[in-house]
Amino acid sequence: MTKPTTTNTGTPVESDNESLTAGTQGPILLHDHYLIEKLAQFNRERVPERIVHAKGAGAYGELVVTNDVSRYTKAKLFQPGARTESLVRFSTVAGEQGSPDTWRDPRGFAVKFYTEDGNYDLVGNNTPVFFIKDPIKFPDFIRSQKRLPGNGLRDHNMQWDFWTLRPETAHQVTWLMGDRGIPKTYRHMNGYGSHTYQWINAAGERFWVKYHFKTDQGVDYLTQADADRIAGENADYHRKDLWDAIERGEFPSWTLHVQVMPVAEAESYRFNPFDLTKVWSHKDYPLIEVGKWTLNRNPANYFVDIEQAAFEPSNVVPGIGYSPDKMLLGRVFAYADAHRYRIGTNYAQLPPNLPRAAQVNSYSKEGAMRYFYNDANVPVYAPNSFGGPHADPAQAPDGGLWDFEPTMVRAGYLEHAEDGDFTQPGTLVREVFNDEQRDRLVSNVVGHVLGGVQEPVLSRVFEYWTKVDPEIGKRIEDGVRAGLDGAPTPPPAQG
Repeated sequence: MTKPTTTNTGTPVESDNESLTAGTQGPILLHDHYLIEKLAQFNRERVPERIVHAKGAGAYGELVVTNDVSRYTKAKLFQPGARTESLVRFSTVAGEQGSPDTWRDPRGFAVKFYTEDGNYDLVGNNTPVFFIKDPIKFPDFIRSQKRLPGNGLRDHNMQWDFWTLRPETAHQVTWLMGDRGIPKTYRHMNGYGSHTYQWINAAGERFWVKYHFKTDQGVDYLTQADADRIAGENADYHRKDLWDAIERGEFPSWTLHVQVMPVAEAESYRFNPFDLTKVWSHKDYPLIEVGKWTLNRNPANYFVDIEQAAFEPSNVVPGIGYSPDKMLLGRVFAYADAHRYRIGTNYAQLPPNLPRAAQVNSYSKEGAMRYFYNDANVPVYAPNSFGGPHADPAQAPDGGLWDFEPTMVRAGYLEHAEDGDFTQPGTLVREVFNDEQRDRLVSNVVGHVLGGVQEPVLSRVFEYWTKVDPEIGKRIEDGVRAGLDGAPTPPPAQG
């Protein structure tokens, strides 16, 4: 027997095909409540897209800890042999929902771990650094990467104007314009927590830590020409690849590592360890293996599981905390606030965000679309004398603590011995890239700049790259000048 169509509240529907009208040619009647329900639901099917990271894909998986890092953290998900269910969302940063997956852009790498102490969210990118180091510049940066208000077009001149006026961007821009600016697939890119976090062990000792997810598929990339071609052939190329691989049973995996810095070494380290535009040398702080992270299940419903997923750095668990990383501290507020705007004040009750291994004992109440609630006998205030939950510092995360001067200032990071906006990007170009990678970097930058960068920004672009590396700067200027004079040049890069 065929199941009957019903309204959202379960009442059988008379017709799927014809509206209720006053005669065959009369007006549609307002009391056709199923028609009204159907149209109203349709009008509200889309929630606002994310301002950043709007286009993405995701899957469920599991982290299995294979090494003993308990000397650094008491977090239960990182204890030897622990297995923790997780959800990931990969994404591009600047593009909208319908933008091609293969534009030149950093990729978001956001992971939610469903632990018995609550959800732990690690919100990072496929690069270990970022464009800026202070959250007050984040809205300006994102607006410079979006679209012009007049014609609604993306504008390379606007992008380079911001980048060259903020030299701290040089390290991330060098990553972006290099091979890793367009990963071959989501499966062929590394992921990084990017920020500096805090780990606390059972004895109360504190450490600074950085996360590295190393792809077991091998790092691979698309050339600009291939990326441009694929953008026209299949705008959802990366989303489809991830889905198809998991459906085939070819479960992608990453090996999770961390770098650990004793708190006492941070002040004297040669780079400021909390500056998001800097990395820690692997020679100084080698990678320590934590475990294997595997994606093994596609979402049952893309909208429910991925679009409604809400990741936020404020979700930490005992044994993990924050650091003086200003961008991290700004994101602790900004992400949760964005979720309340986009998917509602009760977003934590949506399926992908609901704690799966922990009990919720919260005094939050009411608000739009609330589903779960406390028993009527539980008080709605704290403290109380009638059996309601009470805060217990012994069980709570304690990672918001570190020593600092209680003086209000507006200042940048303290300069360490080898700090400088162009130091690490110069090292990346000269010591990490090989000749072929340097050639592609030059080609990518030249193509991008020829996509509409004008004076006075153009001169600053040449100065910017000369400060990264004099030879690279000269090659970029020569390539752009030749292109402006009409010589054959690479096509403009999307970005």
